[in-house]
Amino acid sequence: MPKHDEGRRAFLVGAAVGAGAVASAGLLREAHGQRQEPQTAGAAPAATHAHSGAPGHGAFFNNEDGATIAAFTERLVPGAPGKPGARDAGVLNYIDLALSGAYADLQYFYRRGLASLDAYCRREHKEPFRQLPATQQDEVIAALEQGKAAGFTWPSAQAFFNTVRTHTMEGMFADPIYGGNKDFAGWRLVGFPGAQFAYTKEDMESKEAFTRLPIVGLQAQARG
Repeated sequence: MPKHDEGRRAFLVGAAVGAGAVASAGLLREAHGQRQEPQTAGAAPAATHAHSGAPGHGAFFNNEDGATIAAFTERLVPGAPGKPGARDAGVLNYIDLALSGAYADLQYFYRRGLASLDAYCRREHKEPFRQLPATQQDEVIAALEQGKAAGFTWPSAQAFFNTVRTHTMEGMFADPIYGGNKDFAGWRLVGFPGAQFAYTKEDMESKEAFTRLPIVGLQAQARG
């Protein structure tokens, strides 16, 4: 894995652990304050996207937007042998389900942000984000983070980046019952044990990451 990818992974995983993000689907919710921009009188409502039955999305995203989010989140948390990334953890599925449910108020936010991202990439690189090589995708993401990507009005480039990053962290580290953290990929990555029924004295006193199986999530508790 390139050093750039290793550094990004280490930063985001460290931020997730430091913020207690692994314990809840509600971490940091920067997006909570991002409400839909009021439309001017007479303005046409945003078009409803066609859904597909492809694995990992279809509740909200169409194929193109799903591919864009999958690529974007994978550059935020890139996978490597033995180290799961956003694709491995099903982050796309998490965001897709959230936008069709609890985060439905952010649907227009995502539609506008994705349209602005696509337009920016076509102007600068002649291709949409999902078709750019990883190095150019990283350049685009850096431009968003720094507020240097032109053409964004609402949401701003930084607001869009921050929201997708937050939702990526949620999809990596929230309980799998919400559609991400597939096979506890994120929890295994940081040594989080989930909602264990009991801990031994040795577990409680250990300073090492918890590795004993099974890792327990909310779905197992519900069955119990």
